[in-house]
Amino acid sequence: MAEKIAVVGAGQMGNGIAHVFAQAGFPVTLIDVSADALQRARDTIAKNLQRQVKKGALAADAPEQILSRIATDTDTGAAALATVVIEAATEDPKLKYHIFGELDAVAPATAILASNTSSISITEIARHTKRPEQVIGMHFMNPVPVMKLVEVIRGLATSDETTRKVMELSAQVGKTPVEVNDYPGFVSNRILLPMINEAVYCLMEGVGTAEAIDQVMTLGMNHPMGPLALADLIGLDTCLAILEVLHTQLGDPKYRPCPLLRKYVAAGWLGRKSGRGFHRYGD
Repeated sequence: MAEKIAVVGAGQMGNGIAHVFAQAGFPVTLIDVSADALQRARDTIAKNLQRQVKKGALAADAPEQILSRIATDTDTGAAALATVVIEAATEDPKLKYHIFGELDAVAPATAILASNTSSISITEIARHTKRPEQVIGMHFMNPVPVMKLVEVIRGLATSDETTRKVMELSAQVGKTPVEVNDYPGFVSNRILLPMINEAVYCLMEGVGTAEAIDQVMTLGMNHPMGPLALADLIGLDTCLAILEVLHTQLGDPKYRPCPLLRKYVAAGWLGRKSGRGFHRYGD
């Protein structure tokens, strides 16, 4: 049976996930409470597809075909026919628990419910459903159409069959799935976020400017992007949310979010999406 995909959340990650599944030939329903967010998502997907055409990665007529596979809806009831549902909402535990409760009620009993969470416990999310063996983490990297990794996170109850299906599905959309277990931050953000946090401390303490800190890491450590620029790309509010999960769940002071990071988030300086973070963007 061909998989039918539903993606809940039309933000930066959700529209990227819808993009890669539609490009791989899957019918996708993109769900968000905001009709405006859904329209912005379609516009973003269309723009990114045209970028692929200009690079020679897609035929000129491909974007229209790919977009025709993406339906949109403002009601989670639209997941009623999906075989795999991927939640990509804001990194807020209570919101995710609520969404999974709703999805559990409307999705077919055989459907897999996956979360794109970057740090929240899959085991805890699964507890808010009646199908914990079919709940799993599918942590895509940003930007989704470009980055190859999908971190596949098994909760305590996740079945071997669910894991196998998700590993296969990830490969079918051109990604490399890597299986990990359910610990705060998993592997990716347990390693990445402390590095970003330390870079923010370096900035706060005057060890270097944001430009200098990023240059040291790009030129000296061969990172493709400096940690402060990467934080701006991820979103400083998301970085803070992940660090708070690490700090709370692991109880180690080494994960304490830098006060400067908290200050920037409080000011609304969230990175690229707000036009200003550790660097300035656009107008």
